[in-house]
Amino acid sequence: MRIAIYGTGAIGGYFGFRLAQAGEEVFFIARGQTVRALSAEGLVIEHPDGTSVTQAVQAFEEPSLIGVVDAIILGVKAWQVPEAAHGMRPLIGKDTFVVPLQNGVEAPAQLSRFLGSDHVFGGMCRISCKVVAPGRIKHEGLEPYVAFGELDNRAGERGQRLVEAFRKAGVNAEIPPDIHEAMWRKFLLIAAWSGLASVTRVPVGILRSVPETRELLTESLKEVVTVGRDKGISLEEDDAITTLDFIDRAPAAATTSMQRDVMEGRPSELEALVGAVVRLGKDVGCPTPVNSFVYGSLLPLELIARGTVQV
Repeated sequence: MRIAIYGTGAIGGYFGFRLAQAGEEVFFIARGQTVRALSAEGLVIEHPDGTSVTQAVQAFEEPSLIGVVDAIILGVKAWQVPEAAHGMRPLIGKDTFVVPLQNGVEAPAQLSRFLGSDHVFGGMCRISCKVVAPGRIKHEGLEPYVAFGELDNRAGERGQRLVEAFRKAGVNAEIPPDIHEAMWRKFLLIAAWSGLASVTRVPVGILRSVPETRELLTESLKEVVTVGRDKGISLEEDDAITTLDFIDRAPAAATTSMQRDVMEGRPSELEALVGAVVRLGKDVGCPTPVNSFVYGSLLPLELIARGTVQV
């Protein structure tokens, strides 16, 4: 397959690396130091055991130099999705489809507004990795997993081709029966965890062990489940408890990417995670007191990070 990786950060870079390593025709779209590092030195993946592998890749700053592709893996941050939708137009042909792997549940709708829903899949992934230098990504843990599918959940050949490409690359990939449910289950985890972790600025081992904070975490999870159910997503009330059990089993030192961005004064995915819980809750008339408190507490820091408010 001809596959474009739009946004060669941690997620796009890692999965693009695996696909390129397996022999797929992969084009990496990046900017500045990253595209220069990729062109000169290739893409480097550091494994959890300390070893590393380098893969020569095709790197571009301008999508127009690539032409039409079969699939686009969208690896930009959630707030960059609308801009990316404009930028990827030269890559889109009659049967091209975009798989967004951002945190959150709103990217498919944002992409559909610009590209049309026929070109958009739902998607999500599980992996722990981060960029340690331009063109260099550290895989910190978790078995790599991706799930994606047509927005109406119909079976189709083009999605199955990408599943097979991922599996050939050694990545656990599937088309779930309901991609929206799969995305919301991840959203449930990452929105509640990221929000409380960003406010407290502590690793998950402390977050879950302080009774008062654990109660807030539990209530946040319940709010997300309720909003999802009111939006027509097939979540169960027990999903809050199941997700809390997953958080209890996470490494005690674990942090989230949103938490790290907030702590380091960078723009974060606040709007796509906690902000989305609050907005979607208002859409269906569902109160979200814990998430509203978390969102309101973090919003000034987000505005400062984006330069909207001056200190």
